[in-house]
Amino acid sequence: MSHTADPRLIVALDVPTTGQAWSIVEAVGDAVSFYKIGLQLLPVGGMDLCRRLKSAGKDVFLDFKLHDIPATVEKATRSITAGGADLLTVHAEPPVMRAAVAGREGSSLRILGVTVLTSYDDAMLAEMGYAYGARDLVLRRVEQALEAGVDGVVASAHEATEIRQRFGGDFLIVTPGIRPAGADIGDQKRVATPAAALARGATHLVVGRPVNAADDPAAAARAIVEEMRGVPA
Repeated sequence: MSHTADPRLIVALDVPTTGQAWSIVEAVGDAVSFYKIGLQLLPVGGMDLCRRLKSAGKDVFLDFKLHDIPATVEKATRSITAGGADLLTVHAEPPVMRAAVAGREGSSLRILGVTVLTSYDDAMLAEMGYAYGARDLVLRRVEQALEAGVDGVVASAHEATEIRQRFGGDFLIVTPGIRPAGADIGDQKRVATPAAALARGATHLVVGRPVNAADDPAAAARAIVEEMRGVPA
C-alpha cells in the first residue's frame, strides 16, 4: 500500500453499479486504502466487489446495517465473513449485536453498532416515536454496544467527544457525515470536517460525495488525507 494512503479514511462507493465503483477505485489509485460498500451495491455484486478489493490489497467496510431476528443476523454474518471484509455494520440493538458477534467467530471481521443515522435529528426521532433525542439515544446505544462485545460504533462527530469521555478509548468510532470545509452537506444533518471529527475522537472517517463526485477523485482524497494528517492517530 502506498504511504500516501491514510487507513483512517474510508471512501464510500455509493454509486449504482460495481463498474462505476471500480472506476472510482482506479481513479483514486493509491491515495485511498479503505472502501465502503453499502446496500446500494449489495444486490448488484457487492460481495464480489468486496473480494475484488481485498485481492487488490484494499480494506473493506460493509455498511449493510443488518437488522433482523438474532438467528438470521448470526447466519448472515457468518456468510459475510467468507468475503474477507474488515468491518460490518449492524443496528445497535443488543440482540442483533450479540448475534453478529456470534456469527463472526473465527474470523477477523470487526462489528460496528449503528447508533443513530447521521441523517436523523431530534425532530425526526420524535416523529419516529423515540423518547430520546439524538445525543441521549447515541450514548445509550454505545453502552449497549460495548456490553454486547462489538468492536465499535458508527456515530457522528458531534457525539464522539462525549462518547470518548464517558466510555474511554479502546474501541472504534467510525464517523460518516464528513464534509471538507466549504463542501455541500447534502442530506446530512450532523456533519463535521475531517480534522474536527478526528480531534473529537473518531478513529475512521467515511467520505462519499466529496471524493467520488469530484472532478479529480485522487486529488480530493489527497486533500482530505493532508487535513487528517494534522491530527495524530
